[in-house]
Amino acid sequence: MRAQRSSEDMVRNLPLVLKSCLRNRRRSALTIASLAASVCLLGVLMAIYQVLIFGGDSTPSQALRFITHHKVSLAQPLPIAYVRQIQEAPGVETVTVWQWFGGSYRDSRDSRNFFARFAVDPSQMFRVWPEYVIPEDQKIAFERQRTACVASRKLANKFGWKPGERITLVGDSFPVTLELTLAGIFDGAETSEVLYFNHDYLRESLPAGSARHDMVSQLMVRLKGRDDAPQVVERIDALFENSPDPTTTESESLFLLNFISFLGNIKLFIAAICGAVTFTILLVSGNTLSMSVRERVREVGILKTLGFTPSAILGMIVGESALISLTAAVIGCVLAGLLCSVIRNIAPSFIPGIRSLGVTPFIAGLSLATALLIGLASAFLPAMSASRMSIVSSLRHNG
Repeated sequence: MRAQRSSEDMVRNLPLVLKSCLRNRRRSALTIASLAASVCLLGVLMAIYQVLIFGGDSTPSQALRFITHHKVSLAQPLPIAYVRQIQEAPGVETVTVWQWFGGSYRDSRDSRNFFARFAVDPSQMFRVWPEYVIPEDQKIAFERQRTACVASRKLANKFGWKPGERITLVGDSFPVTLELTLAGIFDGAETSEVLYFNHDYLRESLPAGSARHDMVSQLMVRLKGRDDAPQVVERIDALFENSPDPTTTESESLFLLNFISFLGNIKLFIAAICGAVTFTILLVSGNTLSMSVRERVREVGILKTLGFTPSAILGMIVGESALISLTAAVIGCVLAGLLCSVIRNIAPSFIPGIRSLGVTPFIAGLSLATALLIGLASAFLPAMSASRMSIVSSLRHNG
């Protein structure tokens, strides 16, 4: 009942609440700025958590792609002979090797020269990634020329590459130097900077007798249908269950999440930071509201002499806190959206769902609710104490 009266008084006395917020404009501005920065950080962290843990929305093509890797560790290679065996499995449309090639392009000390480089089977690549669009003549050149490579449109624009460009990749884990010729540029991967080249060329470049000649890191598998995907995946892994190199087949997003997990417990790390940010918001708002109430104890006494009830005073003080918190939360959500946009453009494209990173309505609502609840919680006790203070005690208060 008292809470209802306080909310009614808060609405009725809204003009006074607005004036109270603007009483000390510098402090209000600094409070809003600090809260907005905290809400911005909280929103970005929640957006990253949502993308990394739950992944972005999968396209129909992505839903049919799975990655087969060694069951023991992602660092363990698989025999290349697995390609033919998986290709013959029921429910599998096509398979290609998927070998990460580290190395360097131009100056390795310049981070701008970094991009994803994969060795694949040119004859199967555009069947595994049907969303990639490339002119037919460039596609044929990629399949027929041993040293040919293809690049995404974004990567080609970044370096000003044109078909026929000579591209040199100097290996590190692979002790080879690859002299590639750009056969074509494909669309359909607008946000990705990636280059694909012929895996056979990589194998031929390895020293004679190299143990890596007939091994590959992962295999990219495209299924015929989505409905029976779990059965097909189990069927693939069952082929090599008793072999020296057992496999695990999983979706793209799950595979890349496992890859990122090498960095540590990402869930716990982000959750801990979110907790710290929330605690910081509570401290900032609590301290600010306490200072504001202490400065206005005499004013509260005067309001009581003018006929304002304790519930009205409680509603005004809590309303001031709610207004400041919501204003800061809205600004923080806008800043978080802008920061997510920057992260989308600079983050490596292989992070799962990174291109869908953003402040969703759910995250925005959760951020607003968190800021509002913290603001109300911070203001309630000081406001309750001030509203209950007698007129004489209020007028005697020295701040």
